[in-house]
Parts: sequence; C-alpha cells; structure tokens
Amino acid sequence: MTAEDIRKRLRDLENKEKAKILQGFFKTGPGEYGEGDLFLGIPVPRLRRVSKECDAMAIGETEALLKSAVHEERLLALLILIRKYNGEDESGKKGIYSFYLKNMRRINNWDLVDLSAPNVVGDYLLNRSRKPLYDLARSSALWERRVAIVATIRFIREGQFEDTLGISEILLRDKEDLIQKAVGWMLREVGKRDSSVEETFLQKHYTQMPRTMLRYAIERFLASKREGYMKGRI
Repeated sequence: MTAEDIRKRLRDLENKEKAKILQGFFKTGPGEYGEGDLFLGIPVPRLRRVSKECDAMAIGETEALLKSAVHEERLLALLILIRKYNGEDESGKKGIYSFYLKNMRRINNWDLVDLSAPNVVGDYLLNRSRKPLYDLARSSALWERRVAIVATIRFIREGQFEDTLGISEILLRDKEDLIQKAVGWMLREVGKRDSSVEETFLQKHYTQMPRTMLRYAIERFLASKREGYMKGRI
C-alpha cells in the first residue's frame, strides 16, 4: 500500500461538515497555533482501523503521509509508526525513534504530539538517558517542548516522576497556553499516583506558575484546597 493509495482511501471517508468544525477547534486561522492545517473530518477510531491495514507500508510511504498538509494524513502516519514501533526489536525501535525526531516539525498539533510522544519517545527512553527530553524542553519550538513533557507520561505510568518534575521546572514560566496545560496535566497525572509528590512540587512552585498550569494541576483537589492554591493561601 502506498501513500497515494491511502490518500484515495481517506478522501472516500471525508466528512466536510465535521472537517469545518475541526478547522475551528484546532485553531487553524492566521496567527493561530494550527495555522494552515487542513482537515478531512475523519474520526480517530476510523483512522485506527485504517492503520491496521498498513503494517506492510514502507517507512518512506509513511514519511510521505507525515509531510502532508492534511491533518488526518499526518495522524494516520503516526498511528502506523506506533504500530510498527510496537512490533520491532530494539534496533528497529531505535530506527523509528530516530525517524520520529528527524520529522518532528511535521508533528505539529497537540493531538499529534499527545498520541505519539508517549508511545515512541517516552517508551524508547524508558530505560535510557532522558537527556533528549531536557534538550527538547529548552527548544524554541512549541511542539518540541510539548513532546518533552507529554512523553513523560510513559515514565509516570511506571511510577517514575523525577523527569516530569524536572522538565516541569524548565517549563514553569512558559508563555504558551498549550505548554501550560500540558505541564499541569502531567503534574495531575503524578498526583493520581502519589499526591504527596505533586503537592511537594506545587508548594515549592505554585506561586510562580501561570494560572492555567496551576488550574490543570489541581483539578482533582477538593474545592477548598483548589481555592487555597488559586488565592495563594497554601
């Protein structure tokens, strides 16, 4: 199956009404984070089903999809990459991880990052040095910084919180809303496993955090405690 075969298949699944809604939801207007992104209006579960038919697709064909201006083509490329990654030995996983890093500028919307970063970057680095994530966290590119923090959910699921906290410190004063939300989300995920770890971090840093980041981090707290954090009384 080639990239062109896939494109034809996706055009048959196009839903123009849903595409119009997604164009607005993903902020594709001039100056917005998703500027220029194009949508076909195909739901993710349907794309997952298509991805299962693409296990034999060559990596070059997957790269062609990833270079597309069409959001669903890039998303499908990532779904295919994740399936390929999961079926590879260590050498193959390294190749897909390297391919992912090389093509990161194509992974340029929050859902693309959130789908793929834990399953490729986070998984590959689980038993390796996490330095690449700290390098990404200091990047000027919004999506590279989001990859850095969201990839750590793979570590959180294993009860490893140190890198989430370390990268959160780097991103503590980030001005981008999508980074603030991602950091708050990851801190909340830490808190689900160990509330004392999250609260120790928050008590040290919450007065310096953007309000959006803090709201996301304390979302599961009791109302009285949320109020205390938001009003600086903790």
